[in-house]
Amino acid sequence: MTASSTGPSSSIRYEADEKTPAVLAATMGLQYATLCVAGIVLTPAIIVRAAGGSDEYLAWAVFGAIFVSGITTILQARRLWRIGAGYILLMGTSGAFIAVSIAALSAGGPVLLAKLVIVSSLFQFLLSARLLLLRRLFTTTVTGTVIMLISVSVMPIVFDQLTLVPEGASSAAGPITFTVAVVVMAGFGLWASGIWRLWAPVAGVVSGSIVAAPLGLYDFGQVAGAAWIGAPAGGWPGFDLSFGPAFWALLPGFVIVTLIGAVETIGDAVGIQRVSWRTPRAPDYRAVQGAVAADGLGNLLSGLAGTVPNTTYSSSISVTELTGVASRRVGVWIGIIFIGLAFLPKALALVLAIPGPVAGAYLLVLIAILFVLGARIAGHGGIDYRKALVIGVSFWIGVGFENDLIFADQLTGWAASILGNGMTAGGLTAICLTAFLEWTKPRRRRLETEVNSASAAGIGRFLGTQATRARWSSEAAERLCSAGEEALLSLLGSDEEGEGGAKRRLLLLARVGRQTAELEFVAAPGSRNIEDRLVLMAPEAPAPIENELSLRLLRHFASSVQHQQYHETDVLTVTVSSDAKEASGQVDTAGI
Repeated sequence: MTASSTGPSSSIRYEADEKTPAVLAATMGLQYATLCVAGIVLTPAIIVRAAGGSDEYLAWAVFGAIFVSGITTILQARRLWRIGAGYILLMGTSGAFIAVSIAALSAGGPVLLAKLVIVSSLFQFLLSARLLLLRRLFTTTVTGTVIMLISVSVMPIVFDQLTLVPEGASSAAGPITFTVAVVVMAGFGLWASGIWRLWAPVAGVVSGSIVAAPLGLYDFGQVAGAAWIGAPAGGWPGFDLSFGPAFWALLPGFVIVTLIGAVETIGDAVGIQRVSWRTPRAPDYRAVQGAVAADGLGNLLSGLAGTVPNTTYSSSISVTELTGVASRRVGVWIGIIFIGLAFLPKALALVLAIPGPVAGAYLLVLIAILFVLGARIAGHGGIDYRKALVIGVSFWIGVGFENDLIFADQLTGWAASILGNGMTAGGLTAICLTAFLEWTKPRRRRLETEVNSASAAGIGRFLGTQATRARWSSEAAERLCSAGEEALLSLLGSDEEGEGGAKRRLLLLARVGRQTAELEFVAAPGSRNIEDRLVLMAPEAPAPIENELSLRLLRHFASSVQHQQYHETDVLTVTVSSDAKEASGQVDTAGI
C-alpha cells in the first residue's frame, strides 16, 4: 500500500460547509428536485395500481411520499441531534420495496403496509445505533459492491425509458431526443468550466424536451388537465395495532429489504463525503450513522402517513460530483421544493410529462458515474485475492438474480421478491462472504486499559508477547510495539481526560499473523481524525500540527492507518508488516 498524495480537488466549487449564493442554491435545489420527482411519484403509482388500490389512496400515497421526502432531505442536510448526515442526500421512494409493498397491499391493504413499514423502520434505528458493532460486515468492499449493483438494478429501467414514446409518434423520435440530451449533457460536463458546468444536467433535459415537443413526445394535455394548487381531500388509511398472520408472514421480507436498503444508505453516506470536499477526507462514520437514522425516520414517517417507504437516492453523489456543488444549503432547498411540489399538482404534471427518452439519457449519465464511484469505493486500500473474490462473486450473483438467470424457476414467494433484486442478492452475498472471512481469521487477543501515557508500557509488553507467538523477528517485534505505543499517543493527543474529567477506557484488539498484524484501538472519540492529520504530514505542509512527533513515528512504523469515528467511540486500525521494506513510510491515508 502506498501513501496517498492526493491534493485538493479543483472540481469542487462549494464544499459541504460553505454557503452558496441563495439564487444558486435554489436553482441547484430545483434542478435536483425536478429531475428526481418523477421517480418519487412513479414508485407509489406502480405499487398502488399493481395492487388494485383506489385512485383516492393513490393520490394520498403520492402526496405523502413527496412530503416525507422533503422533510427527510432537509434533515439529511441540516442534521437534528444525531439524525441526518450533514450532506446533500436526496430522499425519495425506494424501488427495492416494490415487490413486498405490492404483496402487503394485496394481502391487507394500506393499513397492513403502514404497520410493516413502521415496524421494519425500527431496525434501521437499531442499525444506526449499533453500526460500530457491525463495522466488520458493512465494509467499504460491501458498500462499494452494493453501489455497483444499484447501477445494475437501475440500468434496465433506464433502457426501458428510451422506448416510452406515444403511439403514432415517429420511430426516430426516441433516438433523436435521447441523442440530443446525451450530447448536450456530456458536452457541458466534459468541456464547460466555471458556472456553466453547473447547468449540464438541466441543459441536457431542457434541450431534449425542446426537441421532443414538435416530435409529439411531450404530453401537454397532462399538464393542462392538472389543478394549480391543492392537496388530497382524503385517503389516509389510518392505523391499528392488530398483527395477524399476514403481518408476520410479510415482516421478514420487509426487514431484509430494509437492512439491505440501509446498506445502500451507508454506501451513499460514504460516497457523498468523498465528493463533497476539495481535500480528500477519511469518512466520518458519525455522518453515516446519522444518514441511516434519517433513513429510518423517513420510513417511520412514511408508515405513519400511510405511504411507501423511502431511502437515499444515490444520484445525489453523481450530481454533486458532476456539478461540484456540495453545500448543505442546496439540500435544504431540495427539501423545501419537494414540500412545495406536494401542493402543486400542475408542477408535478409538468415534470412527469418529460419524455421517457430524455429522462433515460439523464439517468444513463448519472448511473454510469455512480458505477465507477462504487468500483473506487470497493477497491479502497487495494484489492487482494480475497477482496477480489468477494467483489467478483457478489457482483455477478447480483447480476444473475437481477436478470433471472439463477434458479429463476425454483424461487417462489417472498424469497423470489427479495432475491429477484440484484442489489439485494449481491449485497447479501457480499455480507455473508465478508462474515465468513472475519470468522475464519485468527482470533483477536484483547487488552483493556486506559487512554493515558502510562498505558504505553503495558501495550508494548502485550504486543511483544503476540509478536513472539507469531515468530516475528526481534526487529519486526520492536516495530510492532513502537507502532502500538505511537498509536496510543496519537489518540491521546494533549488531553488525557474524557469529558467531565472521566478517564477514557481503551480496548486494544490485536490479530498478529506471520506477515502482518492488525491492531484495533477502541476508545472514546477525539476531536480530529488521525487519517486526516497524517495527510497533513506531507513534506510540503507548512504548519506544524498537534502531536506531530507521534504521528510521524506512527506513519513510519505502520503500513496502513484507518480512523473511524462513531458517536461516543473511536476505532483506530493500524496495520504493521513484519517486512521492514513494506512498513516505513507506506501509510495509506487516502480515506474512502
